Order: sequence, then structure tokens, then C-alpha cells
Amino acid sequence: MLLWTMGGLNSISFCYQEKSLKINIELCALSSVCLCVCRWSLNGTLINLSTDSRRRLSGGNLVIRSLDRAQDGGIYQCTAFNPQGAILSRRASLQFAYLNLKTQTRSAVSVREGQGVVLLCGTPSYAGDLSFAWVFNEYPYFVQQDNRRFVSQETGNLYIAKVEPSDVGNYTCVVVNRITKGKVLSSPTPLVLRTDGVMGEYEPKIEVHFSDMVPAAKGSVVTLECFALGNPVPEITWRRANGVPFPSKVKMKNSNVVLEIPSFQQEDAGGYECVAENKMGKNTVQGRLSFHAKPQWVQTMRDSALSVEERLFWECKTSGKPKPSYSWLKNGELLAAEDRIQIENGALTIGSVNLSDAGMYQCVAENKHGIIYFSAELVVLASPPDFSRSPLRALLKAKTGSTVTMECRPQAFPTAISMWRKGNEPVIVLLSFRITLLPDGTLRITNVTKMDGGNYACLARNQFGVASTTGRLLVTDPTQITQGPVDMEIIVGESIVLPCQISCDPALDVSFSWAFNGQLLNKLDQHYEHVGGSISGDLMIRNIQLKHAGKYVCVVDTDVESLSAVAILIVKGPPGAPDGVTVEEITDSTAQLSWRPGQDNGSPITSYIIQAKTAFTVGWQAVNTVPEVIDGNTLTATVVDLNAWVEYEFRVLARNSVGVGEPSPASLKTRTEDAVPDTTPTDVGGGGGSKSELVITWEPVPEDLQNGDGFGYIIAFRPLGEVNWTHAVTSIPSQSRYVYRNESILPFSPFSVKVGAYNTKGQGPFSPVAIVFSAENEPSGVPDGVWARSISATEIEVSWHILSASPERVLGYEVVYWEDDTKPETMGKVRVSANQNKVNISGLREYTQYFLTVSAFNTAGTGPLSPTINVTTKKSPPGQPPLNVEWNLIGSKLTVHWEPVISLEMESDVTGYQVSYRRNRHEEINTITTNLTSVELTLPADDDYIIQIRALSDGGEGMPTEPINIHKLSKNYFFNLMNLSVLVF
Repeated sequence: MLLWTMGGLNSISFCYQEKSLKINIELCALSSVCLCVCRWSLNGTLINLSTDSRRRLSGGNLVIRSLDRAQDGGIYQCTAFNPQGAILSRRASLQFAYLNLKTQTRSAVSVREGQGVVLLCGTPSYAGDLSFAWVFNEYPYFVQQDNRRFVSQETGNLYIAKVEPSDVGNYTCVVVNRITKGKVLSSPTPLVLRTDGVMGEYEPKIEVHFSDMVPAAKGSVVTLECFALGNPVPEITWRRANGVPFPSKVKMKNSNVVLEIPSFQQEDAGGYECVAENKMGKNTVQGRLSFHAKPQWVQTMRDSALSVEERLFWECKTSGKPKPSYSWLKNGELLAAEDRIQIENGALTIGSVNLSDAGMYQCVAENKHGIIYFSAELVVLASPPDFSRSPLRALLKAKTGSTVTMECRPQAFPTAISMWRKGNEPVIVLLSFRITLLPDGTLRITNVTKMDGGNYACLARNQFGVASTTGRLLVTDPTQITQGPVDMEIIVGESIVLPCQISCDPALDVSFSWAFNGQLLNKLDQHYEHVGGSISGDLMIRNIQLKHAGKYVCVVDTDVESLSAVAILIVKGPPGAPDGVTVEEITDSTAQLSWRPGQDNGSPITSYIIQAKTAFTVGWQAVNTVPEVIDGNTLTATVVDLNAWVEYEFRVLARNSVGVGEPSPASLKTRTEDAVPDTTPTDVGGGGGSKSELVITWEPVPEDLQNGDGFGYIIAFRPLGEVNWTHAVTSIPSQSRYVYRNESILPFSPFSVKVGAYNTKGQGPFSPVAIVFSAENEPSGVPDGVWARSISATEIEVSWHILSASPERVLGYEVVYWEDDTKPETMGKVRVSANQNKVNISGLREYTQYFLTVSAFNTAGTGPLSPTINVTTKKSPPGQPPLNVEWNLIGSKLTVHWEPVISLEMESDVTGYQVSYRRNRHEEINTITTNLTSVELTLPADDDYIIQIRALSDGGEGMPTEPINIHKLSKNYFFNLMNLSVLVF
């Protein structure tokens, strides 16, 4: 077939400058699948490209060089040919733009001041769109348009509504061709004022107006001009004759002189009125815009393939105004009506097609605004019967008692006549109430039996030939489901097998599938697995969940039938969450709750559990209730043993025979009523403090046990043995300490003490009575015999005599030390118990003098200081490890040598060496001390060892060597370590 792309050839008229050297008419563009030949005509005459040197084809496009106005202007049309036929493109007009204007001397125009005037531009000869402007006196001073002056783009004339003295001068009309950009100028027209007076005021006179009937094409831009002369200058307004307001797309330009309607549509047609008005009166003009549109397709035909003798009916419809006329083309030629062919407007009918009717057809619709083409191909088919695309099935299976249909539908043009044979006998002989032959050649056998099985053949014939096809009918026994699934109840988490087993004819192919609630099961679901053999389609369901409850269908498909068996699976699980938990009534220790039951999930609810949560609990906790056990039919209960003045949330859980279900949503937070405190402070005690003080301490009552607002403590105390209590009150709930001061309190005197609680509801009970001692005096004795010595560069030992008798209690001793009295930040202190008379102070700086003193202390503070003594720490230990370590291992005897370590000036002298060793991957370390620079060790040969050596001094241990690895494999070998940074393996 032939197919135009982009709608084929444009119907637009083209205007080109006459001096253009080359033009490509790229309008005969066909589909890339079209293998065709294109021919062009100009004004109905075929262009002979073989003898034309200026014209040539490029693809389907016509290329014209050295354009000639006389030879190349006109109407072009392309015809495309291929083996299927030919079609015409739309027409295109090629025009040449030009512009001429006769110039001649113009007489002066004389007017009075205040009078209106019209200056004529002249009538140019032209092709193409024009634009007009006026030059005042000399170029480039153009007349500026306003409400008093207007240049019509329809006539080119200049209109001045009311002449003023400033208008006097020469006026030249400038005409521009929009296509060629060329322009011509008229002769100047002088405008002068008359001297016989000034023009008086007069009513408007409309000089520029539109026609009574203006045709407008759909989608075009319509402009209407209206300008009036008058004194004063008239005001221009527009309105529609039907009174409907203008839509927003309508624009007023040049002081309302020009009305512009973009994209003109049917609803824009109708009457329009221009009104010119000044104080002397008004004038109007009216006209109508009529809607016109080129044809557009509403209905088109499709390619058709018909058998000979069949009927063709094609119809195309268009919209357009005026109403388009229709014609039909066949292979680019006008199609005329005849006996077999009927043409009525856009309808084409061919009563009985023959081979000569094949080809390309075009429906053509035309009005004065345009012409459009639509093409379709008619293929006429003629062939003998052919079963290659629709043979009988080689083997057709059917169960006894069913209905069998065997189609005989060969491809044949025209349709073939069919007959059937079974074996060597014509089926027509066997026709009965069970065996029928349908008009389309289909053979139908109802209530089929095994006797109907055998070989069948269909024979087809038409005027062009004969063909046949054969197949075999196999009648099988019906399939039966011997064991299908049954309704079951199962608990969540268990696994089951739903059986589906059959008996069937061995000649059949069988497949099994399962559906759940109307949807085929997903084989990728891990809960399902198909099990069983060739005649079994059992379904295993593992780890069953509540979502698996529903209707299961086993579907058995064979070559001849489909069977199914159904079972309902009920899954029991823990109950769903109760709903609507509400606190009906609440006191200081109880809350009455109600709720709605959730889903029982296949098993009746047997009981409910209530839990509560507060800001003081960790998560949800079970609570005591009345009744103690809430059965499944009870939907209300009272929670007891609550704390007063605490915000609670409650939730309910249901239980059935399967287990406990999900909890309900929490209730709204609800506070219990307040009550008198019923909890006493704990851990009442105290002691210490300053002179004449009794310090009492206790553990505060938790907020959730305070039972109300205004919580505080009552502290009661009395000297041991007395009767009357002294009371004190504090209103701070978190307070845990009270200090009573009185000069009459003797040091370290015993008191009976108890603490109670209160709130706005009243006073609660007191705690048990505790014995607390008043503050004591600090020790008055001074330790003597204070002595100190330096142990190493960072540690000193201090000792003293224990105080043998002191009127005050001594809890221990405090040693204070410092480097310099002028540097208090270097001070430190150490405390020990009363039975110790010495202490080691470590973490000191090497070779530094320290001052120290000792005093006794108790809860009241420290006593007087001992006289100050001083001690100097030793120099730092050697910073250099032993070098050039050599070792020799023979059997289990290891000999190690090293060079002596020489101390620096600020380091302690070396007093000996320490050799440490341990087994590999063991923590236990063995050490040997020697004054020599060698050592012999006996090491069992069944393990690896790690050895390090360091120098010893009064200042402490020096730097060790890097670890030396002694492997059991190195027995009987000699290794020399020249550098300690090397590890020996």
C-alpha cells in the first residue's frame, strides 16, 4: 500500500522572492516502507524531468533551481506509484512575491484646524502580505498612532480625526512586502491649514469600517478596523450584536481602533458593532463575521482485503464550512459510477468485487478553503482451499458423554464447500440426531461414545481447487476424584496435607492446581508445597497462620475436562485484641473497667487479663482484679490495690484454648484519687555534722507512693531515754536530710529518731525508731614519731605512732603532702583507718623534695597537724634497656649475655638486673635477679618462651628489652641479636 507521511503534500500557497536561486519542495514525503515512484505535475501537466535541467527529484521531493516567475509559478501536485497502485498528494501553490507602486506628484491637501482629513496611500500592485506606515516630513520620523491618528493596514490610508497646527507638513506612505522585505514610497502629500477660520465641533463620522459580511477561517487571526473623524476626537467602543461579553482572548489595540480575535472559532461568529462617540453625538457601523473552515476528517476508511464476489462498502465523512463535496480516485484517476460501482457523496459501494477492482483508492473532500485526501488499499483475494493454517488436530481427545466439535475452515477465496469422511465412509451417511453438520462446515457429535472414535477427514472445494485435512478422535473414560480435601479445623502454627487424588484414563495428560479464596496459589509462597505423584495433587500447608483460613479448591485439568473439589479450612488462633477499653469509675485504690471483645479466631474466649502502666513502672504489669479470674463472658472488672494519686493506663488481653492474644489499645490516662500516705520513709539514720548538730537522714518516699499533693515529711527526735518528742516539718518531697542545731547538744550523744509523711489528705504513720548520735568533736591529739623514707623515684613510705589515748573518737589518720609551701596546687592527701600507722604514697615526681604532716580525723573533721618533715624521692631508673643481647640454647639450657647499662647523671645507679620469662600464651611470669650481665636458665624443650631483661636501681626498674622469642625448634642453634628492635623466631 501507499502511505503519505505528515499528511502528504501541503495545501498552503508559498510566496518566494523572484530572484531566489534554488527551492526545495519537500512535500512528497512518503513512508520509509513505501517502495514507490513519484511524478510531479504543474497546473495539471506532467513535468518531464528527463528534459528539464532545472528540475530534479531528491527522494520524493522536487528540487527547482534558478526559479523563473513565468515558468515555475502555479499549482503543483505529486503522484506516487507502486505495484499496488497510485495516489495523489494534496495540491500546493507556488507564487512569487513582488511590490510596485506608481508615484506621481501629489497636490497639497488644505484643511481647517479642527477638521478631519484622510490621506490616500495609493493602490500598489503586489503578491504577498503588505504592511503600511507614514513618514512625517522626513525619514525616519514616522507618524505615531493614537486616538487622533490611525494608519489602516487594510487600505494603507492615514486618518487624522481632528487636525491640529502641529500636523502641518509633508506625509509619505511607506509600503513593505513582508515576504521580500522590499519597500516602496509614495510621493509626498503636503498638508496645509486654511486661513479662513477654525472648524467648529461636529459629531463623529466613521471613515474606516468593516464590511457587512466578513468571512473568517477557523483558527485564523481576525482583525476589524473602525476609525472616525470628529471634533472633539471621538472615542471608539465595540460590542457584540447579541450582547454577550467579549472572551478574554479578544484584544483591543491602537486606542480601541483595532479589534483582534485570535484563533477564530465557531462561537466567535456573529454580529459586531463599532460605536464612535463624542459630546456632539455618536455614529455606529455593523457587520457580521461568518465562520468558514477547510475540510477535516471525521470518518475514514481502512485497507480492505475481500474475496472475489464479496461486497465493498467504504464511507468517509468530513467537517467543514461550507459543506465539502466528495469525489473518489482509483490509482490517481477519477472514479466514475457504473453498474457495479455506486458513488454517493462520501460513500463508495462495489456490489461484487473482481480482480480488476484491486488498487489504491482515495476519498477527496473539498470546499473553497481547502482540499484533503485519504487513501486506502483494496486487495482482491482469489485462491483454492488451503488447510496449512487451520488443519485438524492430529489427535483430539474427548470423554464419553461429552460434545465434540471438529472445525473445517480452510483459507479459500471464495469460501469453499466442505464434506466429511470417517475412515473410508462419508460422514453424511452417518448423520443422526447425535451427529450434525453446521453451515460453516463444522462437524458436531453430542453424547460421544467410544464407537465414535477413529480417523476423520474434511474435504474442501471451490472454483480454484480442492484440499483436505485429517485427524484422529480418541474417546476416553471420565476422570474421577477418588479422595478430595475435607473441611478441617487446625491451630495456628501446625501443618496439614489437603488430599486430592484421582483415577483417570491412562491416555490423558493430567495437571493439578489449587485456588485459595478464588485466587490461584502462589508457588513461591513458603507456606505451600505441592506433594504427591502423577495421580495425586496433595497440598501441604506448613506453619499455618490465621490468614490461611478460607476456601480451598483442588482443580484437576486433563486434555478433555476440568474437575474440582472444595474444602473449608478453619484456623484457630489466639484471640484478637479487645477494643474500647474504658475506665468507668476510679477511686484512690480501685478502677472499674469495661471493654468490647475482639475476634475469637476460631476458639471461644475463656478469660481476660488486665495490665496497667504508670510513669513509675517498667512496661506493662499484671494487676489484681475483682473477680480474680475474669471469664470470657465478662466484659467488666474492678482493678484493686492501686496507688493513690497516680496516672494509670490500662489494657486488656484475651485468652482462649490456643493462647493469649494481642493486647487492646491502651485506655486514656486516668489518675486515681488522693489519700492519706500509707508508706513510711525507710533507712532512717544519720549522724556526723558539725559541733552542736544532730543530722537525721532517710530514704525519700517514691512519687507513686505519696498518695496526693502537698506531700512532705515530719521529723521527730528526742534524747535517748526522754519522753517528749521534738517535731520538725519539711514540705520538699525529695528531701532526705534534716539538721537540728542546738548549743545544748553534747558531742556524740544518742537520740531516738523517727520520720513520718503527710499530704493534703492528712498524716501517715511514722517509721520505726532509730538511734542516731549527735555530731562529735574533732580529735585533739597530735600523732608523734612521724618518719618518712624514699622507696623509689615515684614512691615514699610514711609512718607514725598511733594515739594511745584520746578523749575524742579517732576514725583514722590523714597524711597531707606537698612540694612547696608556695604552690598549694601541688598538695595531696591520703587517709587510712585508725588501726594503721603507715602508708605508701605513689605517683610522685622523681628526685623531688616533698613536705608532709599527719593528723587524726573523725566525723567532725581533722585534729591538729604533726610537725612538718621532708623527704626526697630517688633519681629516676635507667632509661636505656640492656643492649647487644646474645643467647645460646643447647637442649633445655639457655645462656643469655648482655652489655652492662650505664646510668646517666640524673638516673639512679644500676644495682643489678632482672630476667623475666614466661611460656608462650601463658600469663605466669618467672623472674631471676642477678648482679652479673649473664644468666643461665633451664627451659623444658616442649614449649616456646618469651624473655625480657631490664636494669634495677634504687629509683626502680629500668626500661625492658624488646620481647625475645625462644622457639622449641631453635634447639641446638645459635642466634646473635645485634639490635633489640629485631624479634628472633
